[in-house]
Amino acid sequence: PDYGLIGEIMFISFGFGDAQRLGRTMVATFRLCSEQLSSQSHYDYGMRAVKTVIVAGGNLKSEEPDALEEMLLLRALVDVNVPKFLAQDLPLFAGIIKDLFPTLDTPKIDYGDLDKMIRESLDNQGLQQHEFLINKVIELYSMTLVRHGMMLVGPTGGGKTKCYKTLARAMGKLNKMGVGEFESVKQFILNPKSITMGQLYGQFDDITHEWSDGIVANGMRDFVVDQSPDKKWLMFDGPVDAIWIENMNTVLDDNKKLCLNSGEIIKMSDEMTMMFEVEDLAVASPATVSRCGMIYMEPKSLGLDALVRSWIQYRIPDACKKHGEVFQDLFDKYLEPTVFWLRRNVEEPVPTV
Repeated sequence: PDYGLIGEIMFISFGFGDAQRLGRTMVATFRLCSEQLSSQSHYDYGMRAVKTVIVAGGNLKSEEPDALEEMLLLRALVDVNVPKFLAQDLPLFAGIIKDLFPTLDTPKIDYGDLDKMIRESLDNQGLQQHEFLINKVIELYSMTLVRHGMMLVGPTGGGKTKCYKTLARAMGKLNKMGVGEFESVKQFILNPKSITMGQLYGQFDDITHEWSDGIVANGMRDFVVDQSPDKKWLMFDGPVDAIWIENMNTVLDDNKKLCLNSGEIIKMSDEMTMMFEVEDLAVASPATVSRCGMIYMEPKSLGLDALVRSWIQYRIPDACKKHGEVFQDLFDKYLEPTVFWLRRNVEEPVPTV
């Protein structure tokens, strides 16, 4: 497909004046990213990625109709792409953006009430106000505005679970306070690999030929019937394999329909979001990857210090509380060098993150 032309037409439909140039710039960004950035299984620069950027730009255009159009495209490109990049690719992406938008600086957006409430939610959960985690929570919120299917990707210890739970808490509190357009969040969490495909989606009994509903079908139906304005998140917390995730393709598409073997079709409501919490996408097909917004969380960016501080503040036995500073000094002195030595010189029978 001619991405430039498609982009131009869609930009015009969102009310952009300089649509042709914006379309060319966006295509150049994606082309350079695919050539220069590392190759990861969760990266995708196809048509759906292009469409997400345009929709994000369109949302910004409707909020700020008089703003500079190039700046709106820059913000959309950054908002949609930065969450999925590894730390090593971020400087390269920043370089590409600087080359294509030489006169503009990436703006710092003030998230005000949301930022404040995220920090409060982290405190209430006994967690540290780590900038990496706060940024990821905000990125997840931004992604929910432009995608109805998204994946939190990364090894154990990156903070994936706390990321979405913190956002749900913050949105719930803001809703109670009546701030902005935030809604409370209802969650339905399951591990898709802990049960059979029949139990997940529904199956016919071979003997009686009766249809029994699956957990996903029941969960979705309950959410569709629920007419409240609350956000409804269906969370799949478990490894992706090529079989069960491929059956999600119609739901993750723009038609948002779950088609069951019984012939029933369940259409997602606008308040619903499909979320997946996975370690990697090594076996997921490009079709699945392109359908979901990606937020990559690596443990390296969170570091060990945040875990140590939370442990000393909230998890340490009461009898040892008064020795907290001593513990902190010992961790500061020995933990990083020991882990560094271990990674370099020792072979672990069970690898740790």
